[in-house]
Amino acid sequence: MTDPAGDLFADPTLDAALRTQGPLDPDLAQRLIARGRERLDNGDAGSAIADFRRAIGHADGAITGAALLGYGDALYRLDDERQAAAAWEAVVRLRENPSTYQAWRNLAGVRVRAGELGSAMQAYREADRRAPADDKAEIASRLGWLAKETGNAGAANRYFSRARGGVGFGLTQLLVIFTSAVSLIALSDPEGRLFSTLYLERIAVQHGELYRLLTVTLVHAPGGGTPWFSLHLLFNMYALWIIGPIVESIWGRRMFALFYVLTAVAASTASFLSSPGPAVGASGAIFGLVGVILAGTRAHHPVLDRRARSIVPQLGVFALINLAFGFLAGGMIDNAAHIGGLVAGLWLGFIVPPGKVPTLRSAWQNPSGVSGESGESAQRSPLLVAAGVILLVGVVAAGLAAGHATL
Repeated sequence: MTDPAGDLFADPTLDAALRTQGPLDPDLAQRLIARGRERLDNGDAGSAIADFRRAIGHADGAITGAALLGYGDALYRLDDERQAAAAWEAVVRLRENPSTYQAWRNLAGVRVRAGELGSAMQAYREADRRAPADDKAEIASRLGWLAKETGNAGAANRYFSRARGGVGFGLTQLLVIFTSAVSLIALSDPEGRLFSTLYLERIAVQHGELYRLLTVTLVHAPGGGTPWFSLHLLFNMYALWIIGPIVESIWGRRMFALFYVLTAVAASTASFLSSPGPAVGASGAIFGLVGVILAGTRAHHPVLDRRARSIVPQLGVFALINLAFGFLAGGMIDNAAHIGGLVAGLWLGFIVPPGKVPTLRSAWQNPSGVSGESGESAQRSPLLVAAGVILLVGVVAAGLAAGHATL
């Protein structure tokens, strides 16, 4: 609306709020921030400052973060870079909120212009941890140039590789290398001592060798004309190489490791209950990662990069085809492990929200950067997540107890 003074964004309710003190209704605070953004976009930084300042200090950290971010942006437009940086620093000191990522990016830019390259790199790293997939290449490129400027050629090359879409060296790659090495060593041993120590065998587990529930992922069935060749290993490691980085990029390395271990043990428990063994291979854990992605992408709707968007839609068909093939193989394939891993992965993907990328819920926000829900309510409670993981562990423990009872 337009008032006699010509203010395109005049609103009696919001103008009255500027003349009051004390707590604001959340909806009113968000409307003030939205109007501040509109004023800022139209070049009226001075009026935008008043809107943003009124919303600063709200009890909802997401609202205060958005107000501080806008306040800093308005100050920057008025060439007050020092005060703008102070506002953005206040954002990142708050509890994590939807404005944290942009505040770190803004701080990184300020520090580059001030010649503080070390602190600029730290700010870009913090931004990179929170960046949506579409922004990661740009941030990697900036980190590459900063690393080059500070004389770290190795880091610069790694960042530039990421910016070009190169494959990073993550936990997945380490796991593939380690698993392949152990499998090949076991296959090359003519006496098979390492192989027999690591594979899954029901009697051995019943006698207390619980480590086999996990070490089974490290050995694979032999095949081919030479003793060290394994088509089983080749297929599993190829699948892990493709699927693992998607889980890492959405949930992070630590959660990837937790998912892999838990789904591997769940898969082995299912195999332990259904077959005397022996069983070998990492396919149960790989099915677990597939389950994590299938449930997690549908329950939480994380923002996926281009590579993940091309792979994720095919995983359901991948799981169905492999399960069907397992049923038709006449007992040669351990489908119980595949199903156990898949079910455990589906449960984990459902209860554990992504930690490394935004979700559609957190990304759906008004121009102020404030979502319709607070950052806390947009995520599952940590206690609920912990309870879900404990429940899965309890089900696995119950399965193992049932299997031991038949001894």
